[in-house]
Amino acid sequence: MRGRPVAPRPAPAGIVRSPPEVARTVLKPFPREGGAVGRTDGFLPIEGYAAIGEGRSVALSGADGSIDWWCCPNLDSPPLFDRMLSPEEGGYFAITPEEPFTAEIGYRDGSNVHETVFTTKTGRARLTESLNSGPAGRLPWAELARRIEGLEGHVRFRVALVFGTRGDTAAPYLSGNSNGTAFHVAGMMGLFRTSDGIRIETENDHVISGSVEVRAGQREVVAIVAAENQPLVVAPIDEIDGRIDVSCQEWRDWTERLAYRGRYAEQVERSALALKLLLYSPTGAIAAAATSSLPEGIGGSKNYDYRYAWIRDAGYVIKAFLRLGAQAEANAALSWLMRHIGEHGAQVLYTLDGGCVPGERDIDLPGYRGSRPVRTGNAATGQHQHGIYGDIFETAERFVADGNMLDLRTGTLLAQLADQCAESWKLKDAGIWELPEAEHYTGSKISCWQALARAVELADGGHLPGTCRERWARARDRVADWIDRNCWSEAKQSYVMYPGTEKLDASLTLAVRFRFGNPERLAATCRAIDRELGRGPYHYRYTGAEAEEGCFLACTFWLVEARALLGETAEAQAAFEALVKALDRNSGTYSEMADPVSGIYLGNLPQGLTHLALIQAAATLSGLSL
Repeated sequence: MRGRPVAPRPAPAGIVRSPPEVARTVLKPFPREGGAVGRTDGFLPIEGYAAIGEGRSVALSGADGSIDWWCCPNLDSPPLFDRMLSPEEGGYFAITPEEPFTAEIGYRDGSNVHETVFTTKTGRARLTESLNSGPAGRLPWAELARRIEGLEGHVRFRVALVFGTRGDTAAPYLSGNSNGTAFHVAGMMGLFRTSDGIRIETENDHVISGSVEVRAGQREVVAIVAAENQPLVVAPIDEIDGRIDVSCQEWRDWTERLAYRGRYAEQVERSALALKLLLYSPTGAIAAAATSSLPEGIGGSKNYDYRYAWIRDAGYVIKAFLRLGAQAEANAALSWLMRHIGEHGAQVLYTLDGGCVPGERDIDLPGYRGSRPVRTGNAATGQHQHGIYGDIFETAERFVADGNMLDLRTGTLLAQLADQCAESWKLKDAGIWELPEAEHYTGSKISCWQALARAVELADGGHLPGTCRERWARARDRVADWIDRNCWSEAKQSYVMYPGTEKLDASLTLAVRFRFGNPERLAATCRAIDRELGRGPYHYRYTGAEAEEGCFLACTFWLVEARALLGETAEAQAAFEALVKALDRNSGTYSEMADPVSGIYLGNLPQGLTHLALIQAAATLSGLSL
């Protein structure tokens, strides 16, 4: 399992050479109020996890030293570790102190390499974790490396690698040859690599377990090297260990190239790093989140698979990358988006390799804290959302406004999409929230206006064929007139969710960024949304959502940005800082939602919409141009 023995080193009890100078790590206790890291019925709180990745997959490591989610080798592969959804039968990779402990957690500065410091009655030790890359970028294989270092006294750890069954669809097994022993899970083959101080006590088709004790100044390393349907390099453990610091420097090199010079730089950088984890480097696609089926309400059924690329999320992330000066990432994502729109039409979402997303399918797993069903696929694949038009055109307009150029094929495709929008804007759709009831959602109509307005501007600038420019302009004005006649409520002093209702929709705050309508009505709408949908520092998505789910974190950041653009800077700043303070529960890996009473995280994570909305709000508060 550990491969062929490596050459002897001077200190067989562990890797004791001095590491190169590494980034600073700001550690904070988990939980914040101190005390032991606790599981409830086998589950850690969602905020108990930090995300690590390398541009192809993302692993979630808990504050107790257990990696409970990892889809390997790709972000959308079936999970190798799925303890988050199945605490009794799921796979995991744990390095946990044998004695009671407290934990402090944090990312290295400017990096997605994560650290946890455990304190027991006998000593302190640090666990450093990385999904490794090399000096030339992403490795051809997946390499999950975990370094254990003694800081004070001595700490003894239990090490357990429990193989997942990919939702009871695979039977793991071990096989050996003259070069070592490998584990197999469906088409995946992997090696469990350790330094000399790790004592293996159990090794079978289900689990490999053992122990290790580190004293001050001692270092041990445990790693998984894995690939799917391809030969596997048996890397020496010293090289794997060294790549932790190489990977950290690669992350730091990337963040140092970011061009953000505004306020809240620490939060913006951490959110940029989270978004970078969701950028699937083999294709340029941007996943909405790294997980599936984490509930929007504990015990509820709103549990969805977010390991796909939504046009909406991709568009928003591209704009955030442009604002940060991450030109390469923005270009890769836009190129991917336009290529697959050309292939399949303007779908709501795509797989990470650009295909059509399958419909929902239930998996027979217990679910996070009993929240079922557990799902793969996504029902939104069969929906139509007018919002895709606005998202595509706003993204293209921002790309051009940043000094870049569209190719002729992209310009022609955009012109065709503008024609489609002008033809179909009067139809009902599922809306931004992908609701089962088709309506004339106000936000969808605003997105149609946005698409047509941007199409006219791009045509005027010579970036699109202008043949249908006048048609687009007339349709743009008709949409605006329709919205103001049908979607404004005098009683509420607000735009409503759709004509004929008094329900409010927090996504309408985005209309300010889109430059829709008159500022007075938009300001009044923001006040109404804050008043009716706000709960402390958080906001629900729409009227009635509190019965089924937590507060949607991006909505608050959208409201912050809208109020700042409307000139309500002091109020916007106070709201931003209140939410950031409320979210300060882990190392900076944010989820989709939070419970407004307890503050616990809800929904999938890391959630791209949350992190990109933070970036946009912080940049706008800093006075940076859209």
